[in-house]
Amino acid sequence: MQKDHLSIKIFIMNTKINSFLCLLVTVFFLLAFSSGNPQQKEKPQEKNKEKTTPAKDSKDNKETKDPKDKTKTTAAPKADSVAVKEIPVVKETDTLQIDPNSKLKIYKKNAHASYYHHKFNGRRTASGKRFDNNKYTAAHKKLPFGTLVKVTNEANGKFVIVEITDRGPFSKVREIDLTKRAFMDIVSNKNSGSVIVKIEVVEEPK
Repeated sequence: MQKDHLSIKIFIMNTKINSFLCLLVTVFFLLAFSSGNPQQKEKPQEKNKEKTTPAKDSKDNKETKDPKDKTKTTAAPKADSVAVKEIPVVKETDTLQIDPNSKLKIYKKNAHASYYHHKFNGRRTASGKRFDNNKYTAAHKKLPFGTLVKVTNEANGKFVIVEITDRGPFSKVREIDLTKRAFMDIVSNKNSGSVIVKIEVVEEPK
């Protein structure tokens, strides 16, 4: 009986020891797990901090770019003011070219000039050449064929150099008929049918 009683006590002690050991093991694992989690939680926070710092840099970059943009917008009106101060360039006409050493002899002032109707385009002129309303030619009653004349609009100063290739105009009022292209180059009002001009004969150096 005493042996049985001792064996029971020993068994109870063993079970208590085993339960105590199990408790210690569980506590140990809990402590290890709890100590490991803060490290894992801190890492994402550091990553978040790293992600947020570039955002601040981008804001700083935006702030640094804004003054530059302001300087650009303020510089634009200056460019406009310079453009306004520029002297307007007079548009040159595509007229016949002459020797710069040529002399001009005034033939007639306050002369009436008009232009050819498009129906004459392609017809032969009195000189035998085909008429082209896009070239710089003219008709005159007396000047020889091939004569170069400078026709200047007395109102605005625009002029063209044309070659006499035809006879006309057959009107006592008009002195010279220009091609439509030459006429439109010197007039200010494109709807006008005649203009007062000065006619000068070009005398090229021999």
